[in-house]
Amino acid sequence: MTGETRPTALIVGCSGIALSDDERSFFRDADPLGLILFQRNCETPDQIRALVDDFRAAVGRNDAPVLIDQEGGRVQRLRPPHWRDAPPAKVFANRYADDPMGAREGAFLNALLIGRDLADLGITIDCAPVVDVPQPDAHDIIGDRAHGQTPETVVDLSRAVCEGLLAAGVLPVIKHIPGHGRARADSHLELPEVDAPPEDLRAVDFPPFKGLCDMPWAMTAHVVYTALDANDAATNSASVVHDVIRGELGFAGVLVSDDLGMKALEGDFGTRARRALAAGCDVALHCSGDMDEMIAAAAGAGLLSVAAQARLERAENERLAAGSSPVLSEAALARLEELLT
Repeated sequence: MTGETRPTALIVGCSGIALSDDERSFFRDADPLGLILFQRNCETPDQIRALVDDFRAAVGRNDAPVLIDQEGGRVQRLRPPHWRDAPPAKVFANRYADDPMGAREGAFLNALLIGRDLADLGITIDCAPVVDVPQPDAHDIIGDRAHGQTPETVVDLSRAVCEGLLAAGVLPVIKHIPGHGRARADSHLELPEVDAPPEDLRAVDFPPFKGLCDMPWAMTAHVVYTALDANDAATNSASVVHDVIRGELGFAGVLVSDDLGMKALEGDFGTRARRALAAGCDVALHCSGDMDEMIAAAAGAGLLSVAAQARLERAENERLAAGSSPVLSEAALARLEELLT
């Protein structure tokens, strides 16, 4: 994947449980970097494997990233009867106060089991864990998805989740960098504005991401931090990406935008993709599967940069080198249920 063979710096969705002829043709011609799956795309294990294989065949890359949001709790695209109903992060956060070691073990085992479900389907990246530290007056869009109420708890449990996913051969995505925990609005619906002073951000919001800066992928927050850049959301802010995310927090992995389709962003989809990438995101994310929007986003995104390509290759090498946990899934599930009882 060098030179002109670099794919388009865009991850896309699709509309249903199988690729349409138009989608297959578009993916072949536009060559988006990867695919993200949602509940609308997930019916049975064999169906998902076929969908994943079809996408990779269309773009001509057997290692094309396939992503999903499988956190547990209210954010999980794979659900019973074919897949386990995984608990939300709050379950482990609640246990942490009395039993940090048990909470860490439970978070690891839960992520390991999630990761094995994903790997079995050919999914290589999980958009988890949520590393935001929620504040009392914030919108509940983060809520029980958070791994605690303090930076120390969040970073400890989030690292356990990352290690569990990696032990299953799946890359974690820490989100929403540099922190969504103070947002008083849901960025799916409007643009949140956080007016906390820099010292508060550095004391609470930044430390979990700095503590996990060695992780392979991160996802940006569609949030304006007035102390950092009063004009643009972090996704579109060169100063936030370069000075804070890459600089102060030391994150050196693949940086993907949150969904371009969220109402926190403005403009046509070509403009949205261009702005995120111009700010320093490596890859733009478009989730809806709407063909007209995908065509515009792909045109705006252009080819993956050489630097982004190098980061992607490092991440994939880390996934391949991570090895697998010797713990059998049956034993992991039994121990997890014991911890949760």
